[in-house]
Amino acid sequence: MNVHEYQAKELLRQYGVAVPEGQLATTPAEAEAAARALGSEVVVVKAQVHAGGRGKGGGIKLAKSPAEAKTAASEILGMTLVTHQTGAEGKLVRSVYVESGSKIARELYLAVLLDRATEKLAVIASTEGGMDIEEVAAKTPEKILTEPVDPNLGLQSYQARKIGFGLGLDADQVKKFDAFLHGLYRLFVEKDCSLAEVNPLVVTEDGDIFALDCKLNFDDSALYRHPDVAELYDPEEEDARERAAKEIDLAYVGLDGDIGCMVNGAGLAMATLDMITVCGGAPANFLDCGGGVDKDKVVAAFKLILEDENVKAIMVNIFGGIVRCDLIAEGVVAGAQEMGLSVPLVVRLQGTNSEEGRQILADSDLSIIPADTLQEAGEKAVAAARG
Repeated sequence: MNVHEYQAKELLRQYGVAVPEGQLATTPAEAEAAARALGSEVVVVKAQVHAGGRGKGGGIKLAKSPAEAKTAASEILGMTLVTHQTGAEGKLVRSVYVESGSKIARELYLAVLLDRATEKLAVIASTEGGMDIEEVAAKTPEKILTEPVDPNLGLQSYQARKIGFGLGLDADQVKKFDAFLHGLYRLFVEKDCSLAEVNPLVVTEDGDIFALDCKLNFDDSALYRHPDVAELYDPEEEDARERAAKEIDLAYVGLDGDIGCMVNGAGLAMATLDMITVCGGAPANFLDCGGGVDKDKVVAAFKLILEDENVKAIMVNIFGGIVRCDLIAEGVVAGAQEMGLSVPLVVRLQGTNSEEGRQILADSDLSIIPADTLQEAGEKAVAAARG
């Protein structure tokens, strides 16, 4: 789960991590009042969407007076912000964060994340703040500092000092950085984050250190332990299909291809996407119906897939372990009939009652393309999508 910048900064404050003062606004008048209340010579008006690159997309503006803040907010609110992370469809801006301006001397990068290669947490830092860390890694990897942290021991002060001096901070700044990083690390661990990224981490002309921007991602599976974090969920920031899938306990992620996929089990779903790609096609979605899928879920899954206008064929790949293939077949027939299916449908059923399931499909009046193996299903789906 992602949260907005203003929500992330409130969590940082709770852990003693320094951030600039700011206020949320949903109207230009509120933005003007926020700028006046902050009393800063310069304020920054920031679009609140779950995406990076907001400045390049016109979603961040400077204002030197409350009146300018009102104008900036009127230009940002209601816009469809398009960045490299939103895709061409962009995101509608419903609120802005009005923040006190800062006299910036340096911009750094800092993040805490899970390093699966070492099976440890890792602190990533760089002197190249304000840039996409992927770009820094590609062009100047020597400018990235990585410090592994044993989760059993936790972050040690010597590690924080090592990173601080590696970033070129002086002794006084390193003390502040030590406290900053320990607060960020505690937040990461205690709130079950999957990513805590500060970009940029700012050093001011006065030598202070604070988070000018922050991204926090949380482990969905751990949200039951953090009701305060779960309350920060903004359904408007999710793809409408993904939101609808979550409401009926389906795992759906939209992709850029034209072959819709319906599979039971995340591992089998990933293998299905891989097979479609190997066969020369492109999947339109990841859709895991789960081990307990039933007829109603199959119908709902068809509706989700067909809402994507790019879908030219559908591939159903079911392994009947807990679930029975004959029940899935009934759901496939019902879903196809209810939706008035107009694209080719490839179905592979293996496992419990697979023979009965195949017979149900064969006895239907639908033009269903059967497949026995995963490769055969992938090849037929790609061929069907190509017409």
